[in-house]
Amino acid sequence: MYVYGRNVLREILALPDGRVKVKKLFFTDQENVDRDLKRLQEESRRRGWKVETTRPERLFDLCREKKNQGVVVDIKDFPYAELEDILSSIDSKPSSTLVVLDQVQDPHNLGAIIRTAAAAGGDGIIIGVHSSAEVTPAVAKVSSGLVFRLAVARVVNIASTLEKLKKRGYWTYASATGGENLWEIEFAPRSVLVFGNENEGVRRLVRERADHLVSIPMEAGVDSLNVAAAAAVFLYERRRKAAAG
Repeated sequence: MYVYGRNVLREILALPDGRVKVKKLFFTDQENVDRDLKRLQEESRRRGWKVETTRPERLFDLCREKKNQGVVVDIKDFPYAELEDILSSIDSKPSSTLVVLDQVQDPHNLGAIIRTAAAAGGDGIIIGVHSSAEVTPAVAKVSSGLVFRLAVARVVNIASTLEKLKKRGYWTYASATGGENLWEIEFAPRSVLVFGNENEGVRRLVRERADHLVSIPMEAGVDSLNVAAAAAVFLYERRRKAAAG
């Protein structure tokens, strides 16, 4: 799997050894590279990773993206987390936020949601195995590399996963047209925010498992927001209310 971009590499460098299996790094061989890229190359060599300088055309051939910022990283595969490991790591926190994505299929939406969740203090992302975008190089780039910082778990059944989370003390809030006003919701200390497919929204069986159906107030004639935009509004409203106590 070829991921690319400087922020992506920075996030991989910040991980504990062994978290991501780096097979090889490719840097541009252009002579006028800036000091930032040179530092990344030097740090990669210090980590003992295989480093090769090559022409820009080969970088494009590897990742199929011209805006690769002069670096492509060949990793074995993306290190998905186990749901139980995520829950165990945050069990002692007085407040936590998980994001569940029900058949979100656009990699750019997935990457944007991961980036926002990391910025807003989210504790993990849960996606489905079926009919859902998985972590790809595009997701890594759109997330600005934060997909390597925020744990992402894949589950077989979203509805049953919500039931499991509720048994662990989480309250679930699903984005849905006609739901309760987001501004009036009082989030529980352990909250799960659920967002659905770009066209169909949250599926019926998943909605039925939610404790609250919640909608963002809209001006007349506007039905909904893009799922990544809606997730950003939810996440920061959750963060604002948590900070307010």
